[in-house]
Amino acid sequence: MRALLAEIGAVAEVKHYGRVVSIQGLMVEVAGPLHAMGVGSRLSISSRTGADIECEVVGFRDGKALCLPFGQLSGIGVGCKAVVDAEEPHVYPSSAWLGRVVNAMGEPIDGKGPLPQGPEPYPFRNAPPPANLRQRVRGKIDLGVRAMNTFLSVCRGQRMGIFAGSGVGKSVLLSMLARNTSSDVAVIGLIGERGREVQEFLEDDLGPEGLARSVVVVATSDEAALMRRQAAYLTLSIAEYFRDQDKDVLCMMDSVTRFAMAQREIGLSAGEPPTSKGYTPTVFAELPKLLERAGPGVGKGSISAIFTVLVDGDDHNEPVADAVRGILDGHIVMERSIAERGRYPAINILKSISRTMPGCNTDEENVLIRRARVLMSTYDDMEELIRLGAYRPGSDPLVDEAIFYQPALDAFLGQRKNEATDLATGYAMLENILSQKPTPREAD
Repeated sequence: MRALLAEIGAVAEVKHYGRVVSIQGLMVEVAGPLHAMGVGSRLSISSRTGADIECEVVGFRDGKALCLPFGQLSGIGVGCKAVVDAEEPHVYPSSAWLGRVVNAMGEPIDGKGPLPQGPEPYPFRNAPPPANLRQRVRGKIDLGVRAMNTFLSVCRGQRMGIFAGSGVGKSVLLSMLARNTSSDVAVIGLIGERGREVQEFLEDDLGPEGLARSVVVVATSDEAALMRRQAAYLTLSIAEYFRDQDKDVLCMMDSVTRFAMAQREIGLSAGEPPTSKGYTPTVFAELPKLLERAGPGVGKGSISAIFTVLVDGDDHNEPVADAVRGILDGHIVMERSIAERGRYPAINILKSISRTMPGCNTDEENVLIRRARVLMSTYDDMEELIRLGAYRPGSDPLVDEAIFYQPALDAFLGQRKNEATDLATGYAMLENILSQKPTPREAD
């Protein structure tokens, strides 16, 4: 009832109309009451087939509003009526959305019936909480993946990025996190996902157990750029609702790169100049606005976020990856070479970092992790010589020690998709590995 009353109260007393005057590609130019429109305003254009096509204003030029559609432009022509929506676009999430799959508009697409509406509206483009009022990140969150729990511990309210090329296992890692996390709720945004993989992700990777505590937002790669961008906004809006219910939320988005690509399409259509790799200036302005919405709240709730970045050509320094890495609180690098030799998740520990981890670990845990990293780094430096047989055992005690521990450490970092390891067990396993002492023969 509160949601209904809020909608009734938002109904405008006066409706403003415009007319379509030009269509170029996907760009629709509308003439009319420009004083009633702004960038981000919504218009509903009546097509000649009787359907209403929703559009968004992305700019202005020569006294006309430049609009992009959320769907197909079939039936839209010059002279079609455009009704200006006076309301700010918003959604009414509720706890009944758990276990459901929605599109970028917040409409159900899982065939389970209508979605119950919550009492409070949440804007798609919400502002993050004021920095001076936010709580600090606190306490480690159990992710169920021992490589991350031990070497890349994540605190509640932390934002991490997973940087990887295509086909290296990002989606499978996200599904493991959604099933095994100790967070109260998981909100998953599949942005620009391949259409055939959505059902596979829901049924095989996420499964009924993971879906029951999750809300999944889907915008496939064939949908309009506005839909793909809005799916990212909606993912954060739903996460903010659960955060405001004093819940610890794990928000996962696959991927930020496709959000940036959608924003690039929108910017180029509006006439923005392309910059690095064709990305427009608004891409790098929108990224922090999106990513900063995750993090600790002003109350007890928090949004711990995992954002995947699809690195172009396995180049981890491409523009979007570089910009995202500077915003987030840590990065996880997944490498194709590790996946090719059959170790999943294919995380390169030495190239990954969690900026909050040393502060949330005990001194004993930090000592354990530091020793394991030294051993892995030493082996990595000498790997070529070891494989070629150019290294003589006994030449360097530290290298001999690294060679001894390498098989066990590599096996520790690997984990099956349906396997879960909690925080305490992960540290105990690592301590047990490093407590083994090589025999004199093995040392030689």
